[in-house]
Amino acid sequence: MVKPLIHPNWDKAPDGITDGFSLEMTAKDIDALRDAADLIPADTPVAVTFLPGEDAEARIAATIAVREMGFEPMPHFSARRITSEDDFEGYLRAVVERAGVTRCFIVAGDPPEPQGPYFDTSALIATGAFERAGIKAIGIGGHPEGHPNMSTEQCWDVLEVKVREIERRGMAPLVVTQFGFDPDAFLTWLKELRARGLEVPVRIGIPGPAGIKRLLAFAARCGVGASASVMKKYGVSITNLLGTAGPDKLVGVFAKGLGDEHGRVRLHFYPFGGLRKTVEWIASYKAQH
Repeated sequence: MVKPLIHPNWDKAPDGITDGFSLEMTAKDIDALRDAADLIPADTPVAVTFLPGEDAEARIAATIAVREMGFEPMPHFSARRITSEDDFEGYLRAVVERAGVTRCFIVAGDPPEPQGPYFDTSALIATGAFERAGIKAIGIGGHPEGHPNMSTEQCWDVLEVKVREIERRGMAPLVVTQFGFDPDAFLTWLKELRARGLEVPVRIGIPGPAGIKRLLAFAARCGVGASASVMKKYGVSITNLLGTAGPDKLVGVFAKGLGDEHGRVRLHFYPFGGLRKTVEWIASYKAQH
C-alpha cells in the first residue's frame, strides 16, 4: 500500500485538534487567500473547487496562486461537469505542469446527467489519467449523514470500491467529508469506517464561522442535517437567526471525543463566512486550547 501523501506531518500525533487543517476556496478567492495567508501554515492543503459557470483558466490561476503562496493545492474535478476527455486531461495537465499539483479531489457533481463522458468519480479514476500525470493522492467524498441518492449500505460499498481502486493504481486515497453540525453522527461514522477495515485518512468537514442564516442556507443546499436539536448541539437556536456562529462546540467535541478507534483524522474547513474570518477563528481556537 502506498504511504498517504496528505500532509507533511500526517503520521505525527497532532498537538491540537486544529493542527494540520486544510481549507477550501473558489477560483474567485485568490485575493481573500492572499489576505489570510499570514495566518496559514506553510504547506497547508488548499482545495480549489470546481463550480458551474467558472472558466477553467480561473481555476488554474487559483491553483497556481495557492502554490505560489506556499500552500499545497488540491484542485477539484467534477465528473459530470467535464465536457470531454480533452477538457479533463487538459485541465489535469495544466494544474500539474503549471502549479506542481500532486493531489486532486474528485466529486460526481450536481447535474443529474453528465455534460460529457463521465457519469461519476469512478469513471474518472478508471481513465488512468491521474496516475499517468504523476498524481500521488486522490480525495473522495464521505457522507456521515447519508447520501440523497444512495442507501447507507450503497454508500459504504461505493466508498470501499473507490478506496481500493485508488490504492490499486498506486495512489493514496483520502476521504473528505461533507460539512455537518452534529459531531455524534461523524464519530459514529468514523467508528464504522474503521470497523469495515478502511484505514484511509479522513478530513472532517467543518463549517467556518458565518452568519446563521448563511449556514442554514448552505445546509439546505447541501442536504446537511440542521434540525433544531442538531443546531442546539452546535450552539445555535434556529428561533433566532440573527448574528453569526462559529464551530467552537463542534470542534470541542471532536477534540475530546476523537481517539485511536477513529483512526487518522484532521479537519477541513469550509470558509462560508470568508477565508480570513475562518483562519482567524482557527488561530484563536488554537491559542485558547
